[in-house]
Amino acid sequence: MTPLSHLTSTPGAHATRLGAQLLPDGRGTRFRLWSTTTTLAHVRVDGTVHAMEALGHGAFEVILPVGAGARYMFVLDGADRPDPYARFLPDGVHGEAEVIDFGAYGWQHTDWRGIALRDCVFYELHVGTFTPQGTYRAAQEQLPYLKELGVTAVQLMPVAAFPGQRGWGYDGAALYAPFAPYGRPEDLMAFVDAAHGLGLGVLLDVVYNHFGPDGNYLKAYSPTYFTDRFQSAWGEGLDYAEPHMRRLITGNARMWLSDYGFDGLRLDATATMQDDSDVHILKELAQEVHHLGGTHLLLAEDHRNEPMLVTDYGLDGIWVDDFHHEVRVTLTDEHEGYYRGFSGSAPELAQVITRGWKYEGQFWNVEGEEHQRGKPADALEAPSFVYCIQNHDQIGNRATGDRLHHDPQVTPQEYRGASTLLLTLPMTPLLFQGQEWAAGTPFLFFSDHHGELGHMVSEGRRKEFAYFSSFAGESVPDPQAETTFEASKLDWNERDSGEHAKTLTLYRTLTRLRREDPVLCQRSRRPLSAGSAGDVLWVRTRTDSGERLLLWNVGKQDAVLEALDVARPANVILHSEVGLTETLPRPGMLGPGEAAIFGGAP
Repeated sequence: MTPLSHLTSTPGAHATRLGAQLLPDGRGTRFRLWSTTTTLAHVRVDGTVHAMEALGHGAFEVILPVGAGARYMFVLDGADRPDPYARFLPDGVHGEAEVIDFGAYGWQHTDWRGIALRDCVFYELHVGTFTPQGTYRAAQEQLPYLKELGVTAVQLMPVAAFPGQRGWGYDGAALYAPFAPYGRPEDLMAFVDAAHGLGLGVLLDVVYNHFGPDGNYLKAYSPTYFTDRFQSAWGEGLDYAEPHMRRLITGNARMWLSDYGFDGLRLDATATMQDDSDVHILKELAQEVHHLGGTHLLLAEDHRNEPMLVTDYGLDGIWVDDFHHEVRVTLTDEHEGYYRGFSGSAPELAQVITRGWKYEGQFWNVEGEEHQRGKPADALEAPSFVYCIQNHDQIGNRATGDRLHHDPQVTPQEYRGASTLLLTLPMTPLLFQGQEWAAGTPFLFFSDHHGELGHMVSEGRRKEFAYFSSFAGESVPDPQAETTFEASKLDWNERDSGEHAKTLTLYRTLTRLRREDPVLCQRSRRPLSAGSAGDVLWVRTRTDSGERLLLWNVGKQDAVLEALDVARPANVILHSEVGLTETLPRPGMLGPGEAAIFGGAP
């Protein structure tokens, strides 16, 4: 039984699916491959080698009387080659694949129909570091906690198989096989199923712009998957105009959404997905995904500030870097790297909130070559902007994996003020694991490559930060060391004490306010306005249900509210240091970093 019985797929796709497909009614398993370089193809199943019939046009196939659990390896002209379309690789990306029966798992929540983007409060997590065990089953046990927190959609960092026993997942090699150290395919299904039972959506981060440097065998089957027409920072460019590469990508998206029941996909680094086809691969992905029925979301990680990703290609939303960068620079005055493009201040924050992002065609010159960046986002509504003050990149791509609240310049009050802003805007908020209790643990970059590749990764990480004035090369943790991975695991024991507990209480209050307040529950940019009065950012929302005004003091001195040229409602609703309240801790005053929400009738 599929998790969503109404899902459809491309006609004929099952009959020509590559890899191993279990046939109905006990008729065995079809093994099928495509190669432009192979003369003789065989498949070795549980130690026995079987010839495959050449069907023409590079296709080879054989049907054998074996079932789920059988282990196999393709043999191309006498050479063992793992199946790049394997549905599970229990021994890693260089090993045998396992035949999987996707109908064996008994889905419990088949009436689930997805979640609308406007209802999403995303929680990004890395399966390996979210819990001490680092498995799907252990993460599943924490789903009731996320429900109580007020999260509505969990977003998993990539789980497509990658080499080694640990990593971020962005060096995936076998897109169709869930990473074995996290658990079996049915464990991942159970995670998604349990989330749906709690009313939580689940999205998956997928990487369709490159393959990792180790363990991808597509080129052994056909070099036509790749092209030199485009350049990639990670190696050869992917040729999306090649029908088999295009089908590999769209078929993979359909698999995660139909066979595993995911509610959407976050597409990594879409700016690097160069395609000279008549229909861009992103547009076809959106068409394929939305054709499935139900509600499925596609989000782009894209720094270009290009509204056409939504208006033309049909994606649902975009991760917006500008909001994160402006918040961080405002609080830390950090200007190294890409932060040079942001000045940081209450007026700058107001501009980002009003316009959706900062860059709408202005010149961007922080990458060594000046060019115009972005276009106006007037056509996009609030949910299409995914905002955050932390995510895996903005923490893990720092030398020591330090979170925003780890910066000595950022006080707990300022962090809670930033959190209040994030969760009361109509844009779609994204939290990163542990953010809700101001976790003390870092999130470092870690990997598990072997031999010379592992050495190159370690050396490259040190050199990457050698030019930053705030880091000495030798202080950068070695990504290959297991201790780097272990240090990145959340410490769940800390969340119930001190500043951690206070922050967690605020997050729970903010998500409830976002959900239940008659004004803050609206998801449109039209009733929204923003501005500044000195070092105080103000954000006003007026609807037929009333008015809400957020004031956030981003300065280092007390703000006297009566001195601000900002009309405000009389009633206090929330203070970032107190929670729900009818009075300010200090009447008429807003301390450094503090935020307050005021409310009034229509």
